[in-house]
Order: sequence, then C-alpha cells, then structure tokens
Amino acid sequence: MANNNDCKMSGNKGEWSELYAFMKLLSQGRVHAANEKVEKIDNVYYPILKIMREEDRGHRIDYVIDYDNVNVKIQSRTIMVISRKELDDCANTLLKEISNNSGSFELQEIAKFANGIKVTKIKAPSSDTTDISMQISDIHTNYIRDVGFSIKSELGNAPTLLNAGKTTNFIYKVTGITDNQAEEINAIETITKIKDKIKVIKRYGGVISYADMEHKGFKRNLIMVDSSMPEIIGNMLQYYYEEEIKECDRLVALAGQRDPLNYGDSMMYEYKFKKFLCACALGLKPAKKWDGIDQANGGYIIVKADGEILAYHIYNRNFFEEYLLNNTILEKASTSRHDYMSLYKENGEMFIKFNLQVRFKV
Repeated sequence: MANNNDCKMSGNKGEWSELYAFMKLLSQGRVHAANEKVEKIDNVYYPILKIMREEDRGHRIDYVIDYDNVNVKIQSRTIMVISRKELDDCANTLLKEISNNSGSFELQEIAKFANGIKVTKIKAPSSDTTDISMQISDIHTNYIRDVGFSIKSELGNAPTLLNAGKTTNFIYKVTGITDNQAEEINAIETITKIKDKIKVIKRYGGVISYADMEHKGFKRNLIMVDSSMPEIIGNMLQYYYEEEIKECDRLVALAGQRDPLNYGDSMMYEYKFKKFLCACALGLKPAKKWDGIDQANGGYIIVKADGEILAYHIYNRNFFEEYLLNNTILEKASTSRHDYMSLYKENGEMFIKFNLQVRFKV
C-alpha cells in the first residue's frame, strides 16, 4: 500500500508521460503491438512480468506483477505490495492532469503516491535511448527476456528523433556565385533568411550540389547504416531547403523520382532511409561512435493522446520503420547556434552548409 511521504516532482508533459506509462503498464500487465498507423493489433501483445527501475545508479527496484498485485522488490526481497487497481486509478488521474497542464508543472498527490511505492523521480536515469526496462514474455515461444524501450508521448510537444548540432551539418558546393554576390547573400537577415538566401542564390544562377558532411564521426555512423547514406540524406536535405518539402515520406518519394544516385529503382531510397530512421530511434547519435547495436533493444513505446499505450517491438520492425517514415519531418534549427547557411570559400571554391534535424509530426 502506498504511503503519503511528501515528495515534490516537477516535469513537462513528456516527462510525466514516462511515469504514466510506468504505472499504466504495471496495471495492465501487457502491452499491445501497434501497426504502421499506430493502431492496436488485437492479437499481438507482450505480457509484462516485471518492470525494473533504477532511481539511482546501481540501486535497482523490481516491480513484479503477481495476479492482482505488484510486489515491490529490492534484491529479491519484497518490501511492499500494491494493488494493480490502485496503480490504474493513479495512472488515470495522472493522464487527466497531463492533459490539463502545460509547461513544467508539479503534481503533489501523484508525487505522494509515487513516493509511497519507492518512485521519487519522474524519469528514472536512462542509458542512451532506453526510458523503461521490462521483462516480457513472447506469447508464441514463451521466451522470457529483459528489454529496454524508448518512450515517445503524443501528449506533449512533438519530440525530436535526431537533434540538430554542428555535428549534423551537411556541406554543399556552390558554383556560379561571385564573391560580391556571396557577400550580399550573407548579409540577408530577414525572418525568412534561409528561404531568402536560397532564392537569391538561384536568382543569380547559382548551382548547389552535395559535397560532404562536416562531422566525420556522423558520416562514419551513416556509412555504417548504408555506404550511400550520406549522399541520400544530402540530396533529400537539399530538396527540403530548396523546395520546402518537410515530410520524410514525401522527400523519399522525391528522391525515388529523381534518382540522384542512379539506382534505377525508387524503392532503394525508401528502404535505406527507413534503416536510418530506425537506427536513430534505437541508438544512433551523431557525435558518438555507433556500433550498430540497438540501445533500446525492445523498441519504442508510444503513449497516444488518449492515453492508450502501444509498442513497436523490434520483432515487428517493418511496422516500426513504416511508422517512422510516415510520422517524421525535417526542420530547421538555429543558424547562428549551429553555424550554417553562410556562403564561404575554401581552396578557391565556394560552399554552404545545411543542417539536419528530424522531428516527429505533431
């Protein structure tokens, strides 16, 4: 039974959603798989045996589902028992509070309940892309394994899939522009300066073509996904900046039509780009050397706007990849912070940088 120890918790909608998912999944005892349209697949689900949580590094607490109750255990010793009905009631109350609040907010009653079951932080410390660790059973084979999932919530602002940084700059060669014209273009400081700079480059007869990536580590990671990935993304990013098409599925279709790598098969671009999105979702980071191993080795958990929780398990990778392609966009980050969109010369040739950031659709 939960006690009423006073404990303050503050977080945004996305952070509170992680605590909601923790409580709701314990109360449900299973998580259903999702199809590519984020709809529940009725006959595919994963029984949850327990959820493992570390409030502090090295201090693990197991929340073991036992019929109508959850046994809270430390080092295999049960320290308390809480009913799954109580967890469900608290989760439902939390869902309403998340929907009714904005920004960063405190929820005193939820915090008291959570503290009573040894949860003192909204977000347990996570490693890489894993937000929740569970022990699940495969309904077909009865195989039991510990897996980590990344949690994405539709209750708050759309999360990023790949964060912008100087590491995510792509370099393009620019021909047909004089030094004076370049100086004029760099001086543009309108609200829509990215679009305006590209428009003036085009008006002066400038030609932009993909050349390279700024960060060799990120380039190496992309080559791990596919040897042509830097060129594929480089071309798609150019379409985005020049033609303002931001949806990833539309950009992939455009790459397939124009076939910049001369594959002769439009399917190549979609297949390869899906692998990139999936790698980003499960562990690839621009500045960190990637080993090709999924960090979130279970997959993705989606908290839908109505509170329904669904999973993309890596067993159903095709659905997951289709979901990522259909639900992501490219967007522009700060030009000054990430140092892009200015023409510059190097070894007598002119270049410009475009920046890559991938976000989920709202």
